[in-house]
Amino acid sequence: MKDNQIKYVLIVLVFLIFIPLILISRGNQESYEKTTSFSIEETDPFLPVGYEEGTWEKLSDEQLHERLTQMQYDVTQHEGTEPAFNNEFWDNKEEGLYVDIVSGEPLFSSTDKFTSGTGWPSFTRPLSSGNIVEIIDTSYGMKRTEVRSYFGDSHLGHVFSDGPDPTGLRYCINSASLKFIPKDDLVKEGYGKFLYLFGEESSRLVIREELPDWKELYDNEEIETAVFAGGCFWGVEAVFEQLHGVVHVESGYSGGTEESATYYQVSSGKTNHAEAVRILYDPSLIDYETLLEVFFTVAHDPTQLNYQGPDRGRQYRSAIFFTDEQQEREAEQYIEDLTEAQIFDDEIVTRVIELKAFYPAEDYHQDFLINNTEHPYITQWDIPKLEDLNETYPELLAVNNSGTFEKVNQLTKINEMK
Repeated sequence: MKDNQIKYVLIVLVFLIFIPLILISRGNQESYEKTTSFSIEETDPFLPVGYEEGTWEKLSDEQLHERLTQMQYDVTQHEGTEPAFNNEFWDNKEEGLYVDIVSGEPLFSSTDKFTSGTGWPSFTRPLSSGNIVEIIDTSYGMKRTEVRSYFGDSHLGHVFSDGPDPTGLRYCINSASLKFIPKDDLVKEGYGKFLYLFGEESSRLVIREELPDWKELYDNEEIETAVFAGGCFWGVEAVFEQLHGVVHVESGYSGGTEESATYYQVSSGKTNHAEAVRILYDPSLIDYETLLEVFFTVAHDPTQLNYQGPDRGRQYRSAIFFTDEQQEREAEQYIEDLTEAQIFDDEIVTRVIELKAFYPAEDYHQDFLINNTEHPYITQWDIPKLEDLNETYPELLAVNNSGTFEKVNQLTKINEMK
């Protein structure tokens, strides 16, 4: 083959190999600019700087159709746009938070809202930059910056550089993408930590610390044990730690084997363990029936099968692990009485099971609420339990009975929930 022919063949090969690669790359880039959005399932485990941690998640398409109006669905899932001046929040001046209608993750605050004259809710900045994803949008022959929520992956609107001080930005957002939480409802809805935005503090709780050296204060025969499972053990543990007569509470696992009693294995849902708490109490100060009452009314929801709140799986099931026949009888009778009285609209699914073993959880799970009062999960799901306990059973609280508990010196810790 002559040299010229060889050169010709090489040129053709280069053209056939590299031109398609360039076209594919360009096509991918254009596709990315038009359609790419981020969801928590698709990203690396490294979350964005400034995100608000919580149990935010995108719903299935079936759930979205059930919970959203047609306008909300079209806007959040298909990048629709609602009519200007004909939407829920364009002229809303009430104080509060704007959260993702799909996931509930906090997005904007009324403190950053301004009247833009465009007919849509407008903000100078997001509440938490990590919960906002900005994407180049080249649809409709324009180049704009789309705004989406990080966890819910909802289309929110667009951001423009024609806003007022201090940022010079205008986040133009569809009302249909948002749920508004009024300032007065923030604590009830689990967003109490954001009250500081409005110059207020959320409720002050006096939280009892774990009692020190309880083994030195009691003989073994003076103490009785109860073991309950009712969802994430952080909140259940904290509830029972507040009770007068309870001398020790420990988070752990019951229902499975010692070999499988690790948080990693239990949280996989593949073991027979339930997240549980072991409660040591002085029966002369508090009885088993009272513990049952608190368990069924404050600590958890006994009608939720294999889940509690945002947590899903058998490890979060509702169960009473009895230590003797007396506890078994009391637990079964209590459930029967609740059922006959129709206290709950749905069936009680709590199982009464003999305690085979209790395995303490890892150290970092113990007293988690006391040590992490501003953790987003704690503020949203567990602090409300303590507030409910304070309101419903003030006479049972150790902090209200310190004068009568002579065996120990009560320890309290005042936490300001922000």
